[in-house]
Amino acid sequence: MKFINIILLSLSLLVVACSAKTEEKPTVAPKKVAVESPVEFNADSAYNYVKAQVNFGPRVPGTQGHIRCAQYLVDELKRCGVDTVIEQKTTVTAFNGDKLPINNIMGQVNKDAMSRVLLLAHWDTRPWADAEEDKSKHNTPIPGANDGGSGVGVLLEIARCLQIKRPTIGVDILFVDAEDYGTSFGAENTWCLGTQYWVNNMPYKQGRVPQYGILLDMVGGIDAKFHREYLSQYLAPSVVDKVWGMASALEYGNVFANQIGGSIVDDHMYINQVGIPCIDIIESQNPQTGSFNPTWHTLDDNMSNIDSKSLKAVGQTVLNVIYNEK
Repeated sequence: MKFINIILLSLSLLVVACSAKTEEKPTVAPKKVAVESPVEFNADSAYNYVKAQVNFGPRVPGTQGHIRCAQYLVDELKRCGVDTVIEQKTTVTAFNGDKLPINNIMGQVNKDAMSRVLLLAHWDTRPWADAEEDKSKHNTPIPGANDGGSGVGVLLEIARCLQIKRPTIGVDILFVDAEDYGTSFGAENTWCLGTQYWVNNMPYKQGRVPQYGILLDMVGGIDAKFHREYLSQYLAPSVVDKVWGMASALEYGNVFANQIGGSIVDDHMYINQVGIPCIDIIESQNPQTGSFNPTWHTLDDNMSNIDSKSLKAVGQTVLNVIYNEK
């Protein structure tokens, strides 16, 4: 993912100028919501799911780490008891001509339910540490603990929780590939290649398309704060209000900041284009950088910089949103 100053808005990609800086004025205060929490999100379990991915090494498409991690994700979804696992295997072409063997992996809970929610995260990792100060390290793949691993770790723990108590709705847990193979100096469509393929090949029967989606990206940083990402607030404000309202009710208002953050090129852009309102929970206003977490696209994106408290705040919030849907 990357910050943008000009973003493609609306389902027909209308060009709108905007700033990557945070709006200082707060949005409307989140509404208080009824809280039902029949299952406790286990942050230690989520942390271990992140660690297991990092132990495979960088998950760059075409590498052995990528192949082994894909099998791990399929096995874990099955072990968690999802109804079905769908794999989308194909080859896409990156901006530099590289041919990437990718695999989008989706587990479905209550697969026949008409009312559904989509939860997603990218599971690949950046092949270049191009944010390192030392340019000699730019061609080194990053560990991807936060950028890739954290969102997947939270969703695997949510999958485990949903088998302890089934929700009343259907839940699709999607791990998308090749999000992080884009160029920082080119078109936005060089990013999110797996999601671009998925939206053109959605595995849904008529009438079972999710009502909305929640993307998790870089949700494990130390003392992370999550602002209302600009594009999410523009295209799916009711979903943002739902999630931030739940976070407030759970007393995570210090983690889910009630302010607008920057505009991010990320997987939710393409989910919105096919009529599924989708938001991005992402750290985009770090006080040290003014944008992403300091470990972003560096070799410091490792387990020493993963915070179980951040995983807990995001995981319990999203889990409670699911359980409160009727």
